[in-house]
Amino acid sequence: MKLPRRQFLQLAAGAAALPAFPRTAGAQAYPSRPVRLVVQVPAGSAPDIVARVIAQWLSDRLGQPVVIDNRPGASGNIATESVVRAPADGYTLLFCMSANGINASLFDNLRFNFVRDTAPVALIGRIPLVMEVHPSVPARTVPEFIAYAKANPGKINMASSGNATPLHVAGELFKMMSGIELVHIAYRGEPVARPDLLSGQVQTMFGVVPSSLPYIRNGQMRALAVTTEKRLDVLPDVPAMAEFLPGYEASGWYGIAAPKDTPADIVEKLNAAINAGLTDPKVKERLADLGCLVYPISPPGFWTFVGGEIDKWAKVIRAAGIKAE
Repeated sequence: MKLPRRQFLQLAAGAAALPAFPRTAGAQAYPSRPVRLVVQVPAGSAPDIVARVIAQWLSDRLGQPVVIDNRPGASGNIATESVVRAPADGYTLLFCMSANGINASLFDNLRFNFVRDTAPVALIGRIPLVMEVHPSVPARTVPEFIAYAKANPGKINMASSGNATPLHVAGELFKMMSGIELVHIAYRGEPVARPDLLSGQVQTMFGVVPSSLPYIRNGQMRALAVTTEKRLDVLPDVPAMAEFLPGYEASGWYGIAAPKDTPADIVEKLNAAINAGLTDPKVKERLADLGCLVYPISPPGFWTFVGGEIDKWAKVIRAAGIKAE
């Protein structure tokens, strides 16, 4: 179910090299009826809200309703497979997420291959995380935390939003790169983990920035580092993890994919419409409020990004011995 890095790049290059002659007529005719956007999480969740922002923009831009179809379950595999099996006509799209990159290595028995069986449309954005600790932890910097953890192996609990979620693998990447031992405690979502973190029953978590900000600002939690390559405007005094562990980067991401063999002109029309939304000030601000930093790029660029994510998390999953639940 896995593709080598070279094949990812070949797929991306192939998408860029598709013939141009049939594109104009098809793009003009599409869409002539409602488009279905399949979302792999429940209605009302943060990713679902992001999907609805994009769906509304596309509806206004394309002149046809873009209807949300929530299909949660099986770590996103139910929704993904439903899109893989759908007609390749541009009327069924997948709101894809970090889970798709993680699942490629986590599951050995998937009946599809995400990159091989879908067509890249657009990367919407990336979701930065922040490493936060309870104030009882006697560490005010990442180096101090690493030293503290090495002096107390197996005594520090790390919460996450669930097994193999972006919050979990971000923490495992930190453990792997810093050479420390933390006890992973998986919860059913970040909000469920928060009370135990605030009470000090667990000592650290890699949290989503918007939901963590209130607790950091009121002193209930201490931020040690953000997981993006550079510092964030909303936390300008909090260093990036890469300042201490060069090469460290971990974030969630959202994007749009379509069934394999969806016509190139339709993919390009959707990509142009979505990227226009990502540069629209109101849409951009709304997504930023939801913790999503936008990244308008081409379909091949999106698949190159996904290939890198799959490679990175495959190494973490193997090193940490993470298994599907």
